[in-house]
Amino acid sequence: MTVENLMDKLVSHCKANGFMFQSSEIYGGLNGFWDYGPLGVELKRNIKDAWWKDMYQSHNELACPPSAPSTYDMVGLDCTIIMHPQVWKCSGHYDLFHDFMVDCRKTKKRYRFDQLRGRWVSQGPQRIFVTTMAEPEQEQEDIARRALKFFNLRSKDIERLTFEERVLTLDKLDEADRAKVLGPDTDEIGSLTDPREFNLMFKTYVGALSGEEGAAFLRPETAQGIFVNFKNVVDSTRIRVPFGVAQVGKSFRNEITPRNFTFRSREFEQMEIEFFCHPSQSANWYQYWRNRRLQWYKDLGLDSDRLRLREHEQDELSHYSCGTADIEYAFPFLPPGEYGELEGIAHRGDFDLRSHSEGKLDPKKRPLEVELDEQGSPKHRGSGKDLTYRDDLTNERFIPHVIEPSAGADRATLAFLCQAYTEIQSSESNGKFESRVVMRLHPRIAPYKAAVLPLVKKDGMPEIAAEIYGALKKKFNVFYDEKSAIGKRYWRQDKIGTPYCITVDSQTLVDRTVTIRERDSMEQWRIGIDQVVAEIEKRVC
Repeated sequence: MTVENLMDKLVSHCKANGFMFQSSEIYGGLNGFWDYGPLGVELKRNIKDAWWKDMYQSHNELACPPSAPSTYDMVGLDCTIIMHPQVWKCSGHYDLFHDFMVDCRKTKKRYRFDQLRGRWVSQGPQRIFVTTMAEPEQEQEDIARRALKFFNLRSKDIERLTFEERVLTLDKLDEADRAKVLGPDTDEIGSLTDPREFNLMFKTYVGALSGEEGAAFLRPETAQGIFVNFKNVVDSTRIRVPFGVAQVGKSFRNEITPRNFTFRSREFEQMEIEFFCHPSQSANWYQYWRNRRLQWYKDLGLDSDRLRLREHEQDELSHYSCGTADIEYAFPFLPPGEYGELEGIAHRGDFDLRSHSEGKLDPKKRPLEVELDEQGSPKHRGSGKDLTYRDDLTNERFIPHVIEPSAGADRATLAFLCQAYTEIQSSESNGKFESRVVMRLHPRIAPYKAAVLPLVKKDGMPEIAAEIYGALKKKFNVFYDEKSAIGKRYWRQDKIGTPYCITVDSQTLVDRTVTIRERDSMEQWRIGIDQVVAEIEKRVC
């Protein structure tokens, strides 16, 4: 199966079975925005709940040595989406949070500068750089087709063209070479503009004022709400370093070219921890969180062969970063050997707390203006509040270092869907083969934990099935189905990822036992009705 076919099938499967829909689809959709359907909202919620339980609620079970440098505490926050605009000035988002984009003068289309891929193609002395927006498997074919058209050649003349093997992105070309670029949707070279900055924050206005006095932004990340509440958390809970603050919430980035299903979208949900620790221990905590977060994905079913932990090179690091590692997954829409980011674990040092405390914001000055003193340091920048921490045992005062594991709930959901999607070839009685889909989701995150199926709609079987369904429903999200043949009902549950099916049959009427069927192995065993809840609980929790 080609990459394109796999992703097309996955997207189609998600829509047909209620995992995800294009936002505002009846009006043509809105690019970069996705709605989660009845099954999708359960899947995503289960992923968030698993993260919250493992990272926040149950952290003490895993926090003891030798797995962690020491014991630690964890608390939660839920901060607002719109914050004081000066927050984004101090964090660097207002000045630095941007991508470079280029426009095509001919087609009026816009592209991300670092995402336009292409190859050099030559005919005789003329050499041009042909870009494409095609999927990786169609990339070479699209480049060849467009090069032939540009040089006014037919398909049979392709041997007259020379294709350089190396695929480059536009940002790898120097200014002189960019004049030889053939844009992805035009037939003229040199039609792309010079790259320019595009701030990724969504701008809005607060209150009745529509001018810059009322300007604000939808948050591009959840982290800053934790930093500006650092002192509130310490003072109200009397919590001691080291500790973490966990938050799950929506963020918004005005991506230039959202793509690859939900991988890059404009509205998304983050699962973030800001872990505050003593500077002398921060390197050890950084290693701890790198390893623990990678293991979490493996424990929930992502294949180790498709996961990797990649440490950033020095030239990739933010100016304040002491180290950053990405947990990456080999998504099927990427070329072979390439990975997409699932989560970043960043050693941020003391940058954030220091930035929000230094200087003092002058309430008379317009937000986002910064006045410098004679030494060139910000005179009016941060809150001016003391965000240092005092250890009540040693009386030491310091600015804690921060380790930030930041995961995307939407990207995690997409990765688990890609991993789970499996096509099975089943033999029919007439000798033909039929393909069916099995979503091999881990039981903890599966939308339905079990399905209750009476074999027939008579002889008291539906009544017993309803009894079992009612008992399970108090603890889990379960499904009840009595329509069509039992085999079709099994397959129906397989394709939405339900790990266990519970069948009430004629034997149930004799000894009050039921058949439990496991999705992946299709193994079946019998168990007493009064044991069903405990059996499912043991297997899905």
